[in-house]
Amino acid sequence: MQAINRIFDFYIFSNIHVALASFCLTKLTLLEYDIESNLVPFFVFFSTVASYNFIRLYKVSEIQDWIFNFIKEYKKILIGLTLLSLLIVIYLSFLLEYTALIALVPFGLFTLFYVVPIPIKRNNRFDLRSVSFLKLFLIAISWAGVTVLIPLLNYDITLRANEVVIFMQRFLFLVVIAIPFDMRDVKFDSKNLKTLPQVVGIERSKKLGLLFLLLFLGLEFLKDPIETEEFRSYLLIAVITLTLLFRATAHQNKYYSAFFIESLPIVWLLLVVF
Repeated sequence: MQAINRIFDFYIFSNIHVALASFCLTKLTLLEYDIESNLVPFFVFFSTVASYNFIRLYKVSEIQDWIFNFIKEYKKILIGLTLLSLLIVIYLSFLLEYTALIALVPFGLFTLFYVVPIPIKRNNRFDLRSVSFLKLFLIAISWAGVTVLIPLLNYDITLRANEVVIFMQRFLFLVVIAIPFDMRDVKFDSKNLKTLPQVVGIERSKKLGLLFLLLFLGLEFLKDPIETEEFRSYLLIAVITLTLLFRATAHQNKYYSAFFIESLPIVWLLLVVF
């Protein structure tokens, strides 16, 4: 049993689980256009493993004790996994269209400068993390861009009204599932971050999440045509997401957000496929 627990912990806290979530979100975008290719989903998967592990390794002194202990125990393996993922990303990038790679640049820079301060002048650096409310929305817009815009551009799908709606829906969904993470970190994040739960509180954050999910569903009626089966899957994932959001607390189990909340994109893909 102990061995199984260690494998499970490694699967989650080495960011393989969150990478699987990013794979599923990218796959969801392509399935709306009946595209079966897994090239972009795998590119996003390995990019997530590499970037998220880079962030944790770079910011190791600023994370919670139990994550710090995990990184300390598996540091060499995590470095190896990160480098391997980076090599796969480099290889897959040669198979992507130039338009997709160019569009990826700003989202890559968001990730880089969220971790590494931007040198403005000598002895003067600007940190994206220091901008109030930015953490939640920067994560959501980056994920929405990578899992919606990049796959669409790679397969030469023209960005029209429907595509804008899909992007907005994905952004709202990602904002909502990021809220429980900010709840979990409310006592550990610097007050300068001014995350949503820090500013408006836990309960109001949940109510805002409900509003975002209602907008998420309402936008479905702006699509042309409106697909009944697709709407049903959106409704089901919204209900499941809302349930988990309202059950989230600041004192949640370490697996609550890292596993259950992060599993929502996987559940969404399963709803669509099956």
